Amino acid sequence: MNFTLKNIDQIKSRGITEEEVDRQLMLFKTGLPHINLKSAANIGDGICKLSKAEKQMYVEHYNRKKETLGIMKFVPASGAATRMFRFLFQFMEHYDPKKESINSYINRNNASELSLFLVGLEKLPFYEIVIEKIKEEKLDYDTLSNDGKMLTFIKVLLEPDKLNYSFFPKGTLPFHMYEDHIATAFEEHLFGSALYASSNKVANLHFTISEKHKSIFDAEFKQIQNKVEQKTGIKFNITFSYQKESTDTIAVNRNNDPFLNDDGSLYFRPSGHGALLSNLNDLDADVIFIKNIDNVVVYEYGKEVAEHKKILAGVLLKTQEKAFRFLKDLEDKNLTEEGLIEIARFLRKQLNVVISKEFEKYSLKYQIEYLKGKLDRPIRVCGMVKNEGEPGGGPFWVKDESGNISLQIVESAQIDKNNKYQRDLLKNATHFNPVDLVCGIKDYKGNVFELSKFVDGQTAFITNKTIAGKEIKAMELPGLWNGSMANWNTVFVEVPLVTFNPVKTVTDLLKPTHQVS
Repeated sequence: MNFTLKNIDQIKSRGITEEEVDRQLMLFKTGLPHINLKSAANIGDGICKLSKAEKQMYVEHYNRKKETLGIMKFVPASGAATRMFRFLFQFMEHYDPKKESINSYINRNNASELSLFLVGLEKLPFYEIVIEKIKEEKLDYDTLSNDGKMLTFIKVLLEPDKLNYSFFPKGTLPFHMYEDHIATAFEEHLFGSALYASSNKVANLHFTISEKHKSIFDAEFKQIQNKVEQKTGIKFNITFSYQKESTDTIAVNRNNDPFLNDDGSLYFRPSGHGALLSNLNDLDADVIFIKNIDNVVVYEYGKEVAEHKKILAGVLLKTQEKAFRFLKDLEDKNLTEEGLIEIARFLRKQLNVVISKEFEKYSLKYQIEYLKGKLDRPIRVCGMVKNEGEPGGGPFWVKDESGNISLQIVESAQIDKNNKYQRDLLKNATHFNPVDLVCGIKDYKGNVFELSKFVDGQTAFITNKTIAGKEIKAMELPGLWNGSMANWNTVFVEVPLVTFNPVKTVTDLLKPTHQVS
C-alpha cells in the first residue's frame, strides 16, 4: 500500500515495518483459515493421566533439581478489572428505582448474577472497605431502604469519585478475606510462588502489566513485601514489562482499508495476549511457570495446587533431560538404527509428535536431520482439567493445510461453528485448557530459543470492534498458549479442577476456593 510520509514515520516509530503492516492488511482481505480439528485429545490419546506413584516421582524429581535451576513465574496481568463488574454497570445504567424494585429488575431481566452478588454481599472481600467508604462519605446509609442500600453500595464500589474499582488492575483488587487482613491476587501469587516456584530461598516473578498501572503494583508490593517475606522465608524478585508497541496491529474499516484517526494517522491497537511472546522471550530461566493473574486460591488450598505445579515441572524436567540426551547423541552422529528408532518412539509416545510414514525410507543423514528438527524445540507441559462446560479452549489434534497432524490448544473462536463435525468435536471434548503451563525455552546447549520461529501465523484472529461509534476490524496475534506455541513440543497432563479458579466476574469470589472456611 502507498502510505503517506507521516504514516511511514508513525509505523517506524512503533518499531514496525511497512512490510509487516502490508502483511496484516492482506490478511484482512484474504481472511484467516479456521483451525481444522481432527479429533479431541483425551486420556491415552494426547493427555496423560498419572498414577499416584508417578505424581510422587515427578514431585521428588523437581524438588531435587530446583535448587540448581533458574525458576521464573510469568503472570499476564495487564487487564483492568472492568469486565469483572460489567453486570453491575448494566444494572446502574438500566435500573430506575422510581419505577421498580431491585427484585423486580432481577426477575424482569433474569439477572441471576446480580442476585448472587447481592445475596453474597457480606462474603465479598471488599465488603467492609465499601461500608467504611460509605461512612466516610456520610451517605446516611442506615436510613436507606434495603434497595437504597444495595444501590448505594454498588455506586460507591464503582463510581470514579468513590472507590472506582473497575479502574484498577485486577491483580491489585481485594480477592480474599482472611481473619487478619485482605489479600490481593498479586499477594496470592507471591505466596503460591513460595510454595512451588522458588529456588535457593528466592522467588522470581515477572508480571506483564499496563504501563499506567506500574505505580499501583509498586505500591502494593511495597505494602506487602516484608509481611510475605517474613511468613514464607523467601525473598521475592519482582519484575515488570509492558506489551510492546511493535506488537500492535493495524485496524481497518469495513472495506479493509486502514482506519484513520481524525488527524489522518493510522489506528493501531494492542493485539491480545499473543503479543506477550516477546516478553516471555526476554526472560532467562530454565523453568517458567505461566499462570493468569486471576487464577489464585486462598491459602488453605495452596499446598494442593502447588503439588500439581510441581508435578508438571517434574514432567518437564524428565522430558527435557531425555530430549537433551537424544539431541547430543544426534549431534555426535554415533547412532545405530536401533538408537534412531528409540528417538522416534520417544517423540511419538512422549512428545505426541506424528512421525512421517516415509521416515524409514530416508537416508541416515536425513533421518538425523529430521529427528533433530522435531526434537530441538521449546517444550511446554500443560495441565488440562475435565470439561465442566467453561467457555474457551481445549486440547485437540489438529490437521494443517499440508496434512500434518499435531497436538494443540485451540480456542473456540478458531473453529468453524458452521461446520457440524467441528462444532460437535468442540462440544464433546472431555478436557478444558485452564492456562496452567510449565515451559522450557532453552535448547540443549543452554541458549534461549528464538520463540518467534515456532509461531503459526495463520492462527491469528480477526474481530469486530467499534471506536467512537464507528465499526472497525481488529486483528489479534496468535494466542500466547495457542498459535504462538503451535510448533513447540507439547505434553498434556490431567490436573484436578482445584487448579482452575479464575475470577472472570466478581461473583466468582464467592466460590469455595476464594473463601476462607
